Amino acid sequence: MKNYSVKRYQENDSENWNAFIGKAKNATFLFHRDFMDYHKDRFQDYSIVVLDEDKWVAVLPANNVENEVFSHQGLSYGGLVYADKLKLSSVIAIFKAIMAFLNENKMGKLQIKLTPSIYHQKPAEELNYALFLVKAQLIRRDTLAVIDMSKPFTFSKIRNRGIRNGMKNHLIVKEVADFEEFWMGILTPNLAQKHQATPVHSLQEITKLKKLFPKNIRQFNVYENGIIVAGTTIFETDNVAHCQYISGKDDVNDLGGIDFLFHHLITEVFKNKRFFDFGISNENQGRNLNNGLSYWKESFGASTIVHDFYEVETVNYSLLHTVIL
Repeated sequence: MKNYSVKRYQENDSENWNAFIGKAKNATFLFHRDFMDYHKDRFQDYSIVVLDEDKWVAVLPANNVENEVFSHQGLSYGGLVYADKLKLSSVIAIFKAIMAFLNENKMGKLQIKLTPSIYHQKPAEELNYALFLVKAQLIRRDTLAVIDMSKPFTFSKIRNRGIRNGMKNHLIVKEVADFEEFWMGILTPNLAQKHQATPVHSLQEITKLKKLFPKNIRQFNVYENGIIVAGTTIFETDNVAHCQYISGKDDVNDLGGIDFLFHHLITEVFKNKRFFDFGISNENQGRNLNNGLSYWKESFGASTIVHDFYEVETVNYSLLHTVIL
């Protein structure tokens, strides 16, 4: 088994890190340091770089809490990000090197939230196999509602009725550069009232991220007579249009605003994407399903992909000693 060197990421590695992310086969803009570092004051960074001599071959976006490492708690997904041409045996050796490094540095556990396969540039589930080999425990499983845009799909009768209502009420969908109308007028009040919560990103944070990633972060609002009634924030990657936030006014269902909005996005704006990802409908660390929300997403033609979270004892790197025959 080939030996790789492992080190912790330092700020002066940012240029090399971003260059590597730009060509890895299972990376998205969420792993760019400009995205990761917008909330660096909330997390103790413990990102890992793996080298073959002086060549970068893999990175692990991560943070730590005491003696436990997470891939990365501030990101929707993560795990090991690696070079396009690596073979399965090399990924296993790289993961072994990371696990040994963490163990040597008194990091007893590693939690990994895998990147769902729809976000990969090409098949990239080598890490899934390596996690099985080290007896990682599945600790959470969320469900993503996803439309495969390359296959036939249909909207349900109730969704088509909502779309017709939107047309009848002369609703208008606009892409906007300013998030304030949606954030302060709809999203934040709705989360506070219905869930006693706030958006993961503040208005200032999402505005900053939009400036850093103008092609990847997009805001679409629905208007009735010039007044906003609904909206969604889309995180766009090469293969996927992902709904980061969806919200509307209480009477928006009667207007058909959200149905009208998503019909427009799916059939016009993102019709050439491979996947349209509505996100999760889970609560309680994946152990409960919001059935109404799940049904609404499925009624656009979406079906289920799982998003898995694993935990492993770093001492288990020794289980990889004899894997490669």
